[in-house]
Amino acid sequence: MPQHYPFTAVVGAEPDQLDDMALALVLTTISPAIGGVLVRGEKGTAKSTLVRALAAVLPPIEVVAGDRFSSDPADSALSPDGPFGPDAPVESRPVRLVELPVGATEDRVLGSLDLEQALGSGVTRYEPGLLARAHRGVLYVDEVNLLHDHLVDLLLDAAAMGRSTVERDGVSVEHAARFVLIGTMNPEEGELRPQLLDRFGLAVEVAAPRDPATRAEVVRRRLAFDADPTGFAARFADAEAALTARISAAQDLVTQVPLDDATLVAIAELCSAFGVDGLRADIVTARTAAAHAAWHGRTTITRDDVRAAARLALPHRRRRNPFDETGLDESELDDLLGPDEPPAGGPDDGGSDGPDDEGPDDGGPDGGGPGGGSDTSADAPAPGEAPAPSGGDAGEGSGQAAESTVGAGQPVRARLLQVDGVGAGVSGRRSRAVTDDGRRIGARTPAGRSGSLHLVETVRAAAPHQHARGRGEGGRVLLRPADLRVAVREGRESNLVLLCVDASGSMAARRRMEQVKTAVLSLLLDAYQRRDKVGLVTFRGADATLDLPPTSSVDVAARRLEELPAGGRTPLAEGLAAAADALRLERIRDPLRRPLLVVVTDGRATSGPDALARAHRAADHLHRSGVASVVVDCETGGFRLGLAAVLADRLGAQHLPLGEVSAEALTNAVRSVRPGPGTPAGAREVA
Repeated sequence: MPQHYPFTAVVGAEPDQLDDMALALVLTTISPAIGGVLVRGEKGTAKSTLVRALAAVLPPIEVVAGDRFSSDPADSALSPDGPFGPDAPVESRPVRLVELPVGATEDRVLGSLDLEQALGSGVTRYEPGLLARAHRGVLYVDEVNLLHDHLVDLLLDAAAMGRSTVERDGVSVEHAARFVLIGTMNPEEGELRPQLLDRFGLAVEVAAPRDPATRAEVVRRRLAFDADPTGFAARFADAEAALTARISAAQDLVTQVPLDDATLVAIAELCSAFGVDGLRADIVTARTAAAHAAWHGRTTITRDDVRAAARLALPHRRRRNPFDETGLDESELDDLLGPDEPPAGGPDDGGSDGPDDEGPDDGGPDGGGPGGGSDTSADAPAPGEAPAPSGGDAGEGSGQAAESTVGAGQPVRARLLQVDGVGAGVSGRRSRAVTDDGRRIGARTPAGRSGSLHLVETVRAAAPHQHARGRGEGGRVLLRPADLRVAVREGRESNLVLLCVDASGSMAARRRMEQVKTAVLSLLLDAYQRRDKVGLVTFRGADATLDLPPTSSVDVAARRLEELPAGGRTPLAEGLAAAADALRLERIRDPLRRPLLVVVTDGRATSGPDALARAHRAADHLHRSGVASVVVDCETGGFRLGLAAVLADRLGAQHLPLGEVSAEALTNAVRSVRPGPGTPAGAREVA
């Protein structure tokens, strides 16, 4: 068995000076009812290392010998392997750390019918999944933000209810599933939905240390571990044993920590003042404060306990909109808590070494440590701004106009744009596709052990062979592995939404940039909710830029959009060429994810010789490549050239006026538009 890096060897995870991440992990193991921990941070910050080291410092547990569900001998009523008598043998074993891979299927998580037993012996037997294995242990999901939504919902429901119910494939089973759920993620790769974010009890942000001495110590320890893992672990054996003993004592003590009325009122006032929705925050903060007191050997909750709990339980719950930043103003927290005295009226018996103390940043062995706008008139300036130059677009005459940056308005609910046909990409919420979830539309022969059993088709495949297999009159159906069929399901996939945005002077001069940014932000919000990848290409002046390579982090795209300046000529051909290059590279990286190109422009092309002709040739190239696309027409005013409609025709794209991006604008429109003249065979839109 490989030697794991010791928990106490991670800088910032020493028992007497825990940083935010280490403290959150310890508290949720003291009181699993807290609801687990979400760790957000950049790559190389020891997130995974510290989580994997956690199981080694947890006190061992007693289980019924031979029970596949790790039942507590004092409470084994929910074990499908039971019942167990009072004399059932008991054994002690270490706490398990069960890792859930991002690509896991639902039947692997929940468990399902044991197909080998069913086909070989004709016996209906339940094969436990990862939730059963994680019972009374730690369930770790690395890159939890990349996990399919329905699996995240399933995990969080099990963590909240303490049990898992399986009703599938002719199996009806309920078993206990109490575990500490820990998820780690890099926000650059995409965010969790706010509803899921709220379901994690605690959340911490981690970053690499900036202090050179701390970074050097991190590297020193990592090199020493790599050179001699066993010897390095022996150096920290006493600290590991002491941490285990302290956690065990706190687990026994936490049930003796009372949550009196004064403490509950103080916590409720905090949650109300910070505008936290619902009551989950109050419950989690109270449980965390009690665990923090037990960690320090106290049975009285102090101001420091409440402060430490609030810092871990509230910041991620303040996020109201998908693009809002998480965080907590600690000076406001101190003002709300009042003077440094216990809210419950008990004595403050010592300072906290929790997250409210100033300790060094953690640096783990991985090289770091936990630590809608209104449509204004074409040329009228906004209040306080200089009027745009007359006689043309700003900067279009000389290409030297000053750049301007305009913010977006509030996003609106965007109409749903889809790629036509049926894909086979990653599960999401946009276009039709064959996926692991959704409605059953057929059956297939399984590849390996993947897929859920299609019982009817399995029996149908076996039926013609019953006489040859010697089945007697009235005997049971004789099955063979070759008869097995699994369900083919149709659901929704996520797509790559590549936005190609005109940021030239024609946008700035006519005061359209706010409307454009609002429309694009609305499309980004829609992509966020549908779990798409997004990319952002902008073009202005003489060139185009891939401002954001395709990513799942829609938040980053929104920030880049907000900072986007406008001005200069319109290099439409260069913008389309940059979009084609980005799509070509992404097709190599992720061939199953179908793209949707959204070009936001008025159709003008003014940069370089034969600008419009070059743009049309670039559009023809994209059309021949079969890319589904939409042109959002930004042209406004009484006199229109209609160039965006021409561009849409050359692209084989749907032509969508800017004012019709929002779903509300389509209340009286047809719900679905099928491909026709000017609409590509690969794209359609739905209100």
